[in-house]
Formats: sequence, structure tokens, C-alpha cells
Amino acid sequence: MTNSLRRLGLTLTGLCLLASPWLATASAAQPLFDGLSRAAPGLDRQVLEQALVAMQCALKHGAEPAQRLAVIDYAQPSTARRLWIFDLQKQSLLLSDLVAHGRHSGENFATRFSNTQDSYQSSLGLFRAAESYSGKHGYSLRMDGLEAGVNDRARARAIVIHAASYVDPRLAKTQGRIGRSLGCPAVRPEVARMVVDQLKGGQFIFAWYPDQDWLQSSAYLNCPPRKGETVVAQR
Repeated sequence: MTNSLRRLGLTLTGLCLLASPWLATASAAQPLFDGLSRAAPGLDRQVLEQALVAMQCALKHGAEPAQRLAVIDYAQPSTARRLWIFDLQKQSLLLSDLVAHGRHSGENFATRFSNTQDSYQSSLGLFRAAESYSGKHGYSLRMDGLEAGVNDRARARAIVIHAASYVDPRLAKTQGRIGRSLGCPAVRPEVARMVVDQLKGGQFIFAWYPDQDWLQSSAYLNCPPRKGETVVAQR
């Protein structure tokens, strides 16, 4: 692991995944973006672009390539299918579904985010999915936040993907939103096992919201050069 990677706060976890040279090169970025955009026309193109920028930055600084990518667009209401899971090699969409946000992040719309213990708020940024386990919510998935000061306390905060009965679109008819978590990206029980199995072992997860402080300061969205890399000024 390089020093620059340590500065980014990237913790590599889980199994080493199948290497994909096309994924780790800048020349692959546009075809990948185009393919995923076609697979998920309902996903905001800006959100997808920044998810790929963050992932490519991690790869550039030594992260193992992933086979799948999950994107959460917290700018969408909780009643929308704002979670997407992609197969990066096939450039296909595996799932588009509901996902909860933290109870202190907002009502139907999440507007507040935190990296603080007991804040009961969701976190933004790039994560790496880690190991699956069986806990109080059943079959669940631990996540490691990769952005220092933004989401790197995810494991300590027990921010995990798990099933929750309150992730139910029928609740929107009675309360105007689905239920909320303590900060976890909880999913419907019907899809929870599939979500965990598709993401465990080191897949990337990217949570987005138009928070200007984060957008301007994120090390993954404003990728620093590798040690010894020459940066050519654009004219």
C-alpha cells in the first residue's frame, strides 16, 4: 500500500477480486460510463460519473479492482428506487431498489450526513463492502468507509447493510416516506440476501448527495496524483 493511498484513508478489506485491466485504466472510463448509463437510465448521469471517478481514484492508488459497484443517490426521496447495483464487467444492472437513510438525516429526503458515533445519520462517499455476518437483523454486510473524516468510522458505528421490514413502499401511503434506520443503508427483506451476496468481499459502494463541502474536499472526487506522478497543466 502506497503512502498516498494511506493518506486517502483507503482500507483494503476482503478478498482480492478478479483483476480487470480495462477497469483500471483511464481509457476504459468512458465506455464503462456509457454502458452503465444505458443499463440504468433512471440514475442521474452526474451521480454515476462521480461514482466512477471515485472508484477510478481508488484503483489508481492501488486498490484491487472490483466486479460490482453499488450507487446510492440520497438526493432522491426514500420512496424512490435510489439504490443501483451494477456488474462492471458485463456493464449490466443487477438491481434497482429502495434503501433507507438515517432517522436524523431527514424525513422523506436525506439532507444531513455524519461520520459521528450515535448521530443516527447516513454517511456519504466511497466505501468498500467487507464481510457478511449473521446479526440481530439477520444476514448482513459490514462496510469500511474509505474517506477520512467523512465515512471512515462506518465500521465503528456499525453502519452495515441489513434487511429491515420498514423499507416498505406501502408506508409511503400512510407516512409519506419509508422507515428510517440508525444510519445504515437498510434494504427490503426480499432483496437483502441478494444485495449482501453481490457486494460482499470487497465491492465498491458509493453514496452521493450534492453537499458542496464534501464535493469540493473529497480526496476521491478530487483525486491527488500518485507519488512521483507528473501533472501536466491543461492549456
